[in-house]
Amino acid sequence: MDTEKKPVAPKILSCGVVPVRYAAGGWRLLILRAFKNWDFPKGIVNPHEDPLDAAKRETEEETGITDLEFVFGEDFKETVPYANNKVARYYVAETRTAEITLPVSPELGHPEHDEWRWVTCDEAEDYLPPRLAHVLAWVRDRIDNDT
Repeated sequence: MDTEKKPVAPKILSCGVVPVRYAAGGWRLLILRAFKNWDFPKGIVNPHEDPLDAAKRETEEETGITDLEFVFGEDFKETVPYANNKVARYYVAETRTAEITLPVSPELGHPEHDEWRWVTCDEAEDYLPPRLAHVLAWVRDRIDNDT
């Protein structure tokens, strides 16, 4: 019987923003698709980088959005560890930007994402993976209680 414990990989923190905007009588959330996977803009925090600054940087790098307003506060929600002990931390911010760009990543030579959509919370449930269900519920609570 093997009683040795496998070493646990160190936690890798990825930070992003759930961009929201009010349009057509309701809140819309921005989701991005890479291959078949939908998610919110996010990326790895650089050494010595503040997590909120990383979230803003990644959102701009992946979408071109620069007008984020943290009208719901700067608190966050994290996912459970996934994919080699990565944890994703999300903040919620309002934007007035409707048209998104998918800039070319210098490291990849092409955009990181293949598609973007502004969706309702109900529509987001159909696209996002189960690991983001509690993040989506948290976002829904934030924006529903803003009115």
